[in-house]
Amino acid sequence: MPSLQDQLLKAGLADEKKAKAIRNEKHKKRKQQPKGSVEVNEAEIRARQAREEKAERDRQLNLERQKQAEKKAIHAQIQQLVETNRLDRSRGETSYQFVHDKKIKKLFVDDTMVDQLSRGRLAIVFVNDAYEIVAEGVARKIMERDESAVVVLHDRKNDDQGDDDPYAGYEIPDDLMW
Repeated sequence: MPSLQDQLLKAGLADEKKAKAIRNEKHKKRKQQPKGSVEVNEAEIRARQAREEKAERDRQLNLERQKQAEKKAIHAQIQQLVETNRLDRSRGETSYQFVHDKKIKKLFVDDTMVDQLSRGRLAIVFVNDAYEIVAEGVARKIMERDESAVVVLHDRKNDDQGDDDPYAGYEIPDDLMW
């Protein structure tokens, strides 16, 4: 089988002078290179760089996907905690006001919930565009996963006596709101 160069010469697409010049140039290049060295091919270098860049982009995309998957998993855990531990506030008649995203929000809860919310025994969480009330322990677990999900959780005071309140005998007026 004749070489491509011979085929082009026979077809008349190349002339003998150009073919001889190309052969001489290749021969000179081979002679100029020291023995044992490999001819550096720019196309190979560019291809290698392109592969390395693509691998780096793929690595970055994988990291981003892993972060998104972690966020989804954490959100699902928080949802499950809230769904299984939320308190029923359907009997709520007293409004409890709090601040979320620089806006004052209002929830209707019963009187014992208001007391427990102010003492830090209950907390308000914001999940799926809804406010729910959960116990303090559940709120702490949620805060471990995502701080921003817990909207209201007051710190418990050391002197919080609970049922042994020294002021339990004093009656608070009905119209007093803070």
